[in-house]
Amino acid sequence: MSIARFFALALTAWGLGLPSLHSQQISKEELIFLTPEWKGERFPDGRPKVSDELLKRLKQVTHEEAWAVLRNENYKFQYDDGWQCINPDSVLVGRALTATFMPGRPDIHRVIDDKGHKKDGRIKSQNSWPIDMLVKGDVYVVDQFGAHEDGPTVGDNLGNSIFAKSGNGIVYNGAIRDINGLREIGSFTSFFRSYHPSHHLNNPDGQLNTTLVAINQPTRIGKATVMPGDVVLGRDGGVMFIPPHLLEKVVKTSEIVRLRDMFGHQRLREQKYTPGQIDTKWSDDIERDFSAWLNQHMDKLPVPKAQIQEFLKGRTW
Repeated sequence: MSIARFFALALTAWGLGLPSLHSQQISKEELIFLTPEWKGERFPDGRPKVSDELLKRLKQVTHEEAWAVLRNENYKFQYDDGWQCINPDSVLVGRALTATFMPGRPDIHRVIDDKGHKKDGRIKSQNSWPIDMLVKGDVYVVDQFGAHEDGPTVGDNLGNSIFAKSGNGIVYNGAIRDINGLREIGSFTSFFRSYHPSHHLNNPDGQLNTTLVAINQPTRIGKATVMPGDVVLGRDGGVMFIPPHLLEKVVKTSEIVRLRDMFGHQRLREQKYTPGQIDTKWSDDIERDFSAWLNQHMDKLPVPKAQIQEFLKGRTW
């Protein structure tokens, strides 16, 4: 059973109705129901909309720092690795817009096509429908069930459209094509499973390899559960999907860890403290030294000054 189907059945049991394959998208009310911890701004369809400021600050966060926060909150299945990358030295950050494909099945494909074209006003083939919905700051997150030969639905044409709409790359659980053309899109930092020069086949009356069954519904990417509006952090060959209500905690925790590391490394180089003093719980004297160091270097540190001031207010050293 797919994760999208599981959530569909669960929603029915909870009295919220069935987000059927005919519509692909769950309603705004259903999406709000599935993201109850998020209290902030939302897109018109109900997708959580984290702030651009936090997205910008997230680019400095490592997987180790984010992992520690999520694990502590009992979110154990938000990370997946083993990806191939475009621009592997860059960081991918944005709000997830999800899509789920399954191996092609003509009867389902036809009714989805008919509903999409005649009732929902969608144009062209199904693989373009989610892309038409992207806005700035989104990351297109796709479960393409690892499809390889005759499976790619993203090449350089759709890649250019994705980048124009979102300013971002993709997380794509399948094969891409036109890889050289995608690399020419300068900031198209992307994560994908494989490359193949073939293209997907999309004719239910002939050859058919993929069918789009869900847009902006819960999906699975490798070992990770992904909700629409989750915050994507892609770097160093791995991808993490941060629940939006935990993003601020992830960012602020990372910033404090970064500052403490900078201070500790500097003091070790100066030989003011020993590794044993820095690697264990700091003494009150070291904590006071750290507070003084923050005040002295506040305008030069890679963390917003307002965040440092907020941190210092809560300290007793």
